[in-house]
Amino acid sequence: MKKTLVIVESPTKAKTISRFLGKDFDVQASFGHVRDLPKSKMGIDVEKNFEPTYIVPVKAKKIISELKAKADKASEVILATDEDREGEAISWHLVSALKLDKKEPKRIVFHEITKSAIDEALANPRSLDMHLVDAQQARRILDRLVGYGLSPFIWKKVRYGLSAGRVQSVALRLIVEREREIEKFVKEEYWSIDALFAKNKTSFPAKLNRVDGKTLGKFDIAKDVSANEVISDLASSKYIVSEVEKKEVSRNPAAPFTTSTLQQEAARKFGMSAKQTMVIAQQLYEGMDIGEEGSTGLITYMRTDSVNLSEFALNQAATVIETRFGKNYYHGQARRYSNKSKNAQEAHEAIRPTDLMRHPDQVRPFLDRGQQRIYDLIWKRTVASQMAQAVFDATAVDIETTGKSSKKYGFRANGQVVKFEGFIKAYTEGRDDEDSEVEGQLPDLDKGESLELTELLPNQHFTEPPPRYSDATLIKALESHGIGRPSTYAPTLSTIQDREYVEKIDKKYKPTEIGFLVNDLLVEHFPEVIDIGFTAKMEAELDEIAEGKIEWQPVIKEFYLPFKEHLDLKNIEVEKQVTVSETPCPHCGKPMIIKYGRFGKFLACPEGEKITKPMPEEEAKIKELEEKTKGELCPICNGAMKIQRGRFGFFLGCAKYPECKGIKKIFNKVGFKCPSCGIGEVVEKKARGRGQPFYSCSRYPDCEFIINKKPQTEEELKTLWEEQKAKPKKTTRKRFVRKKKE
Repeated sequence: MKKTLVIVESPTKAKTISRFLGKDFDVQASFGHVRDLPKSKMGIDVEKNFEPTYIVPVKAKKIISELKAKADKASEVILATDEDREGEAISWHLVSALKLDKKEPKRIVFHEITKSAIDEALANPRSLDMHLVDAQQARRILDRLVGYGLSPFIWKKVRYGLSAGRVQSVALRLIVEREREIEKFVKEEYWSIDALFAKNKTSFPAKLNRVDGKTLGKFDIAKDVSANEVISDLASSKYIVSEVEKKEVSRNPAAPFTTSTLQQEAARKFGMSAKQTMVIAQQLYEGMDIGEEGSTGLITYMRTDSVNLSEFALNQAATVIETRFGKNYYHGQARRYSNKSKNAQEAHEAIRPTDLMRHPDQVRPFLDRGQQRIYDLIWKRTVASQMAQAVFDATAVDIETTGKSSKKYGFRANGQVVKFEGFIKAYTEGRDDEDSEVEGQLPDLDKGESLELTELLPNQHFTEPPPRYSDATLIKALESHGIGRPSTYAPTLSTIQDREYVEKIDKKYKPTEIGFLVNDLLVEHFPEVIDIGFTAKMEAELDEIAEGKIEWQPVIKEFYLPFKEHLDLKNIEVEKQVTVSETPCPHCGKPMIIKYGRFGKFLACPEGEKITKPMPEEEAKIKELEEKTKGELCPICNGAMKIQRGRFGFFLGCAKYPECKGIKKIFNKVGFKCPSCGIGEVVEKKARGRGQPFYSCSRYPDCEFIINKKPQTEEELKTLWEEQKAKPKKTTRKRFVRKKKE
């Protein structure tokens, strides 16, 4: 008996869907895209209305062959790829690669992988939406034209191996411009006067905010002399409560997650990169094995810019809230949120658990740490979005006094206490501004009563530059400018790091030297391409293509013709970026030029001879490391070693390379022999993530000696090691492992 062939992108998704379909269905995976533009050439015929040439990648040929054989034998074919533009394009490519036209394949879409969603999708099949396919094609072709046009330009003018892209270059520009703001920033000094008052043994703070009835500006007390004058003027003054204002303040919960807000919140709360978050979200969407239930999709589709929740989810949320928190914690009616995004249409619902009855504690044993965190976050945010407001009792107290100079001074004390927790009992949204002040409770105060001053303090402050972008704030900035869509944020951030245009310092983006150079070159010569307004306009036009309002070829043509003309001109006009150093070349005696290689800058002969030298600062570093590693022997041939530099910094390589490929890491030695094996040295290492230092044997993993504190003496080393051995060994936890993209 012939079966119905259902094709999805990944084997995990196939496994989950198979649970809901009977024996008459055969669910298979395409392992992602089965056709793409060739990597070796442009693959777009600009003379034939930008007609693309698609090829089947080598890795997909076997899959195509197997799927075609199954399709030929199947009674019908159903394409069940993701519901966004990329998913629609994958289905379209499958039709072509498998020659399915005669089969008249059906297209089904669903927002979650549950039995009810699959059954509903099967009951309502449709044909391919060519408007979505065209929008995805247009994005791909536009990015190819920009990338394959600008990248060779950068290779010629800077160095080979670099790249430029329509969205990545705008993201880099934002980071570079922010860094220049920080570099140009001049800090300014200002002072504040803080008072500490007491009533019935209860202390509370207040700030000086008025002088002679005029509100005090930030820089009105600019020097310590001015601050001390105020302190002196207030000596022995009496303080009277002039006004007490009490009011009830309420706060609403945040909307359910979109792709960008999930990435932002995971970055704030867990320090996860956008890529990490999306890998985990994809796993939770496609299905996790949760015991007796088998492979189950735990969340809805994770690439969306909608904040809507289905009626089913809204009803479930009401039940969960009333059961777990109490009836007074439910809002009373469904909360419906409006989307701030200009073109929220990638998918029809926010990211939420497929079943809100499935509490995070129930699935915790089946998930690794990263999956637990993301599922818990999504569950809490969804539930909180339907909960009652949080209510606070807010009090503002004005305190007045008169100085010796007869000036009138006013202080303000603010207090806020939770009257009703509401949604914050389940979840509180993270903040990008970490320095927000926490307001506490004030004692009961009456207008006209005197207060006891316990302390009067002048505090010095300095203005701070704008902060560097984090994953959260960069995604927020891209979204606010209308740049990119849910599916593009994570790849964009990954690309600018992979190209080494930026580096992360304390999880904040800082441009590298090559990043500055590439950005400045593009801004000077192609300002219209990496303009924020232009990029946002192109995104809006891609949305119009997806809605069927405009054709894709005219959009590409309008951009490409002037772009190509300008690019050809700049290839002739712009000279290769060369900086002359003061170091004479040992070959020709002329000043050497500074070039950029895979691992940064180096000096090269100006006459083109293959003579290179490290930069002076690098040369000094190499000499320092040579002294530090003197006597180190190759672990393979026992021969001498020399300092080498790779992508991740300096290391020791065998002097006989390439005959011998022995290498060693360069560690900071503490100066003691390992107390465990007596052979290796105790060296300093750094853990991943936050980079906390620890100390271990240089022979690890052959010797497992490890301590967390730097020893100062032999005796302390032995004591620390004995204490470490006495500790019970931790049970191994299930670790978060990135799955390869299928």
